[in-house]
Parts: sequence; structure tokens; C-alpha cells
Amino acid sequence: MTAPADRDRGHGILAVDSGGSGLRVALGTAGRGALAERSSRVPVRTGERGVDPGHLMDQLVPMVRGLTAETGIAAPTTAVVGAAGLSSLGDALRAELPDALAREFGVRTTALAADAVTAYAGALGARAGAVVAAGTGLIAIGTDLTGWHRADGWGHLLGDCGSGAWIGRAGLEAALRAYDGRPGGSARLLACVEERFGPPAGLPGLLYPRPDRAAVLASFAPEVAACAGHDPVAAGILRAAARHIAESAAAVCPPDGKPPFALTGGLAKLGDSLLVPLAGELVTRLPHARRVSAEGDPLHGAVRIAADLAEGRLALPADGVLLSVVSRA
Repeated sequence: MTAPADRDRGHGILAVDSGGSGLRVALGTAGRGALAERSSRVPVRTGERGVDPGHLMDQLVPMVRGLTAETGIAAPTTAVVGAAGLSSLGDALRAELPDALAREFGVRTTALAADAVTAYAGALGARAGAVVAAGTGLIAIGTDLTGWHRADGWGHLLGDCGSGAWIGRAGLEAALRAYDGRPGGSARLLACVEERFGPPAGLPGLLYPRPDRAAVLASFAPEVAACAGHDPVAAGILRAAARHIAESAAAVCPPDGKPPFALTGGLAKLGDSLLVPLAGELVTRLPHARRVSAEGDPLHGAVRIAADLAEGRLALPADGVLLSVVSRA
């Protein structure tokens, strides 16, 4: 009989969570899950070809080398990469990343997943339901285990409504309205802008050239939440964000039975100024779903998918866009 340690050595897994605020990586085994993790606060670049596989590998290689030394897992056989923007900006990743992971680490099976899919797997595992992954960006995803349904996730310029970047941008707009003397402005938010960023007239120069613009916008969301208890403009922004989140959840939730619904991501840390109006919106727009706590985060989801894939029991649907699997001999 093969000893558990020997079996684990044959199923080394690599899990990656690439989001708007940086990169997180775990190395482990199918039997034991993640054994060690590392992170970077540098988001993977998006350029003319979409999400940049070269920039991802530039960050990933030294992180995995460090994890290899820490865990002793020299050659993970299965890798799962969950990436923000994969569904619409992931052609280069799908074309190049499986070969790059095979060359660098000896990976034989690679799954490329939208960050919403890894968020789903982390929150609910392999059961039908719906998840809203809300952090810097926002995407809703649901499944009946035969296919995926998604809503929003269009990025901070075209959507991600209700996300940290959306809330932060709305707060900055309200501050600039006050600075200009236009209706809808917030003197409290203007004071926060001046304290955090300096003169408001300098905001365009601080934001527009930055590749991590979405993360910078999202960094202002806690200021909006902190003002919401005393500022009607800030409170209105949080109520609007709650409505957007509930609308996206309702668009993807399976219609039959009492499917579980979970909110995952850092946005919940904004507290009651968001969560109280969100609870009311969900009762109105998603009355048949059961609100549950997320079991884990997107990196946990990538680990779950990698373990299931390594052991031949992946139950989540692969569709070639939101979740695709490539095997190398």
C-alpha cells in the first residue's frame, strides 16, 4: 500500500489568485491542501494583449521557488490560476501560460479560471448556488453545475458596479463636486481627499497614468464608509452599491429550490454602512436564496479546484472561457 506521504508527493498542486490588488500563491498537495503561501501587492499588468502572461510569470517564478524551498514540493503536477479579467482579457494567458508553467515547474495539468470561479469554489465548493466576489472589482457568478452564469465583472471603466473601485470613484466624484461647488458634493469627502491625496486638482495626474488605478480608487472606499454615518452623500453611495450588488446576485442565482448565496471578498470589511442596506436589497431581489457565509477566499478556491483536478473529481463545469483545463503529456 502506498503511504499517504508518498501519495501526496505525486500530487503536488500550485494555486494562484491574481486580482486587482496583487498576486497570491499557494503550494501544497492534493491530500493536505495548501502548505505555504506567498503574496505580492503588485497587480499583473493588462496591456494590448490582455492580461500579460510574461508579467505574471516574472512575479510567479521567484515566489514559487521560495515556496519550493519552504515545502519541499519541487514539481507540482497540477496548477490552477484564477485571474481577474480572464473571461474577456485572457486570450494570451490561455495561449501561453500552460506551456510556461510546464517549462518552469513541470506542471502537467493547468486550469485557468476567472477569479469569480475561484471565488465561487472558495465560498461554496462544488454545489449549485451563487456568489458575488466583491473587492477592488465585482463579479457575480452562479451555476447549476451544468454551466456558469455571470453578471458584471466588466472592469472599473465599464462596470464592476458596487465594487471597492466603484465606491471609491463615486466618493472622489462627490468630493470634486464639492470642490467645484456643484450639486451632490460632500464636504466631508472633500476633506478626506485633501488629507489623503493633497490638492484635489492634482487627482487626475495621480490616477490616470497609473496601471493600478482600480486599486487606488478602491483604497478610498473605506473613507466613504467611514463618512456614511454622518454624511448623506456617502450613505447614498453605499446604498447604491448595495443595490448594484443585489442586482448582480439576482441575475445569476439559480431560480429553482433554495440555492445558497455568499458574498466574498474584501468589500464586506466596510461594515454595516454597506451590509445593512445590502441585507434589505437581498431580501427584496433574492427572496428564494439562502444567505450563507463564505467558506474560504479565492486562493482557497484555487486550492480546492487544483486538488479536485489532481484527483480526477472536478465537479464544477468547464466551459473554455470561465474555466478551462489543459493537460500536457
